[in-house]
Amino acid sequence: MAIGLNNLNAPGGATHRKKRVGRGPGSGRGKTSARGNKGQKSRSGYSSKRGFEGGQMPLHRRLPKRGFTNIFRRVWAEVNLVDLELLFEAGAEVTPEALQAAGLVRQSRIGSIVILGEGELKKSLKITAHRFSAKAKEKIEAAGGTAQVI
Repeated sequence: MAIGLNNLNAPGGATHRKKRVGRGPGSGRGKTSARGNKGQKSRSGYSSKRGFEGGQMPLHRRLPKRGFTNIFRRVWAEVNLVDLELLFEAGAEVTPEALQAAGLVRQSRIGSIVILGEGELKKSLKITAHRFSAKAKEKIEAAGGTAQVI
């Protein structure tokens, strides 16, 4: 019989019924339901705080903080020449809006596009972007196109 998504089963012994605790001495988990005797952990509704270590200073507070987040960091949307070669015709004008329409750049990154030099460019394209790598600019101009910084 062929295996398909319609007849998949777990192997024998892989799944078990839920253990019913507190159902008498015959179950082996009667009386205290395997919670021990008194104390906070034996009560219903108990759940410890994340990272709680019984009052000991928790690990996440014992370790020092490291580094920082630069709030002025600029995240660049990277576009390679190989993508432009595939998606645009010779003589086309490549703008941030055209890159977004082609699906190479998301709307949120349309203000910071960098063109990188991976791949070969054989078509003459007029590319407008916020930044160009040196290799990309060299390849664009070698193909007869222009690289204009916004």
